[in-house]
Amino acid sequence: MNSICVFCGSSLGNDPIYQHMAQATGQAIAEQGKTLIYGGGRSGLMGVVADSALKAGGRVVGIIPNALVDRELAHKGLTELYVVNNMHERKTQMSEQADAFIALPGGAGTLEEIFEQWTWNQLGIHQKPCAFLNVDGFYDDLIKMIQGSVARGFSQSRFVDQLIVANDINEILTAFSTYQPAVPKWMSVDEIQA
Repeated sequence: MNSICVFCGSSLGNDPIYQHMAQATGQAIAEQGKTLIYGGGRSGLMGVVADSALKAGGRVVGIIPNALVDRELAHKGLTELYVVNNMHERKTQMSEQADAFIALPGGAGTLEEIFEQWTWNQLGIHQKPCAFLNVDGFYDDLIKMIQGSVARGFSQSRFVDQLIVANDINEILTAFSTYQPAVPKWMSVDEIQA
């Protein structure tokens, strides 16, 4: 596992703990010699994660749609910055370049991005791990809702069980190193082994 994609808010949030955990995330990824893949902005938690990884000597790759370059104030100090045509290209390129995905606190965009990667994992488009850095219980209610979707017959427990949820970035990085993907939704074990 050489590269880790982080999805997070383009705002800082209203509690310093979010910024602290974003700094810890960027630093931990860099210190493990991994490349940080992220949305390419310099605002909010996005900028904090990138700056922290860069400060720790890490390689940081940003991927940002052309329409958001000015609005999100694209980060000009990255190792690499790719400007793509639209959000679909951004997410596809992030998925192709990353070996794992982490959602820090954020809003609709963060949720949409991590859920797409988790969905692609379930469908067998990729078999990369997805994690939630549950800072100060930020994702508690969401995880309960996801677990409820199993109880109501809309999700399969093997996919929920493979989600990594922790309040410590090092715990997530350790879990990535031992991650075993579930059998994709429409495949059998025999098809995977073939």
